[in-house]
Formats: sequence, C-alpha cells, structure tokens
Amino acid sequence: MSIVLVDAGGTNIGSVRYALQRLGADAQLTADAATIRRADKVILPGVGAAGPGMARLRALELVEVLRGLTQPVLGVCLGMQLLSNYSEEAEVECLGLIPAQVRRFRVPCELRVPHMGWNRLKKKREHPLLAGLDDDAWAYFVHSYAMPSGEYALASADYGGEFAAVVAHRNFHGMQFHPERSAKVGAQLLKNFLQL
Repeated sequence: MSIVLVDAGGTNIGSVRYALQRLGADAQLTADAATIRRADKVILPGVGAAGPGMARLRALELVEVLRGLTQPVLGVCLGMQLLSNYSEEAEVECLGLIPAQVRRFRVPCELRVPHMGWNRLKKKREHPLLAGLDDDAWAYFVHSYAMPSGEYALASADYGGEFAAVVAHRNFHGMQFHPERSAKVGAQLLKNFLQL
C-alpha cells in the first residue's frame, strides 16, 4: 500500500509520519501531483492558518489534484479545515470537499481560544473510521477554528458548544484533533484510516 503525506508546509508532518511508522506504514512526503494521484491513501496534515495553507496548495498547483482524488483522503487539524468550503480565518475559499464552513470559536469568556488540550470524543454515527472507538475516548486538540457538528460529523467534541471532531463525505475524511498526539485513540483511528 502506498501512502503519501502532502507536503503543504504543515509543521506536524514529521510527527504524523512517525505515528504512521509506529503502525508499520511508511508514508512518502511529496508535493508531486502524479505521486499523489497514484497513492492508495493520501493524508493532508497541517498546522497553521487557512489563508497560507490554501496559498501553498495553489502555489504547488495541488488544489484541483486534491479535488479530483477518488482514494481515501484524510485531513488532519488544519488539513481537515482545508477540506471545507470556506474558512472564516482569512475569509478564504477552501477545497470544497466537505460541505461545511469553518468558524472561529465563539465561547464564554472563561474559556480560552485557542482550544488546547484533551477533550472527549462523542460518536455521532457508525463508520469504519471509528471502529474500536469507545465511549471514553479522548483526543488532543489545538485549534481556534472548527466545523459545526453537522451531517458530515462522525464524532464531535464540546468546547463552549459542540463542534465536529471527525468528519467524512464520500472518500474525504478529517480529524480536527492530532491523532499523532492522541495516544492509543489516535493510533487506532490512523490504523482505521489505513484499512479503509
């Protein structure tokens, strides 16, 4: 099985790659369109902001490449947000692969933004990506923007209100948290993605 990590400049690329290696999977880091199209699985990692993230994908001429993929694709953290239609962060049009908009957290003043730390995942519906996820699953988040917990949410979390933690639409999937930093839960969900 060939796995690629899209080299879109995310600072979590190394940790995602190492998490995959712990599962026995070697992922190639690339921005080459042909290599991405040929891969069995594609992962779009990302840490940073939506505006620069989309600018980098446009500069690499990968926007239409990513939109045209038919194999399983996983967006992680910012990578998940870039799968959306639009992000309030920099008011940028994203890839349009998950029909949702990313909004800044609007939380009570006692809650800090960004949302940083461990949070419980609440399963919304059954999906192979969530196989083995129990009712006491926790994941590690670092973000200021999130998708709503709408029809594409497989699992949600709560931070001053419910938001999407795991999403899926057709062959496109996303995890708002960092599976590579989420211990056994993150490893299980990455393993599930590799088995899709």
